[in-house]
Amino acid sequence: MIWNSCQLQNSISPTIRALSEFHDFTFLSITFIITYVILILIFLFLSHIRVNISYEAHTLEIGWTFIPIIVLIFLALPSLRLLYLIEEDLTPTLSLKTTGHQWYWSYDYADFIDLEFDSYITPEENLEQGQIRLLEVDNRIVLPLNTQTRILVTAADVLHSWTIPRLGIKADAVPGRLNQLLVFPKIPGIYYGQCSEICGANHSFMPISLEVVSLNHFINWAINLKQSDISKLVST
Repeated sequence: MIWNSCQLQNSISPTIRALSEFHDFTFLSITFIITYVILILIFLFLSHIRVNISYEAHTLEIGWTFIPIIVLIFLALPSLRLLYLIEEDLTPTLSLKTTGHQWYWSYDYADFIDLEFDSYITPEENLEQGQIRLLEVDNRIVLPLNTQTRILVTAADVLHSWTIPRLGIKADAVPGRLNQLLVFPKIPGIYYGQCSEICGANHSFMPISLEVVSLNHFINWAINLKQSDISKLVST
């Protein structure tokens, strides 16, 4: 994976795709406005037009009042649509509770009985070939492809922030409060995020690793994880 700070990361869900399109639309609108204003200033400067004549002043007042209103309307409509899509309360197929700790994450698949685990950063000396430093974890989150998933985010101690840029999601983890996210991953793969809230000395060691797989693969993963937990209990 190539990280490029000069552009948005490729989207893997409808939400981040819509956000990227709105970003591009807004950027083009700003570019048009700046270009238009610069051209007007250059024209006024070169032609030495005086704007103190009542007709010209009246025309300019109308122009700089109604043109920004039109631009704001064109920006507000897709923005309100995006807010509605992000906050839309659909019935999820799967629920995942995420809890931030100092300094690791714990996950609980609420639709399964006792399917939960902690996720710690992988130490640099334990990294395998191709793994990414400061982003790999010992236990990845696994979500099924093309499945509406509700993610509940909270914290056990201090403020954290659960963020995966390629999913277009970011939620504050607040002690005593549940924040809700809806995700619908469309492309299989491994995606990374980090805590985006300065939560303490080891803030930079709270990575998030998410693997999106097929539904059958997800079911097999859940069964194997439960069996391994039962084996550990029996052995102890």
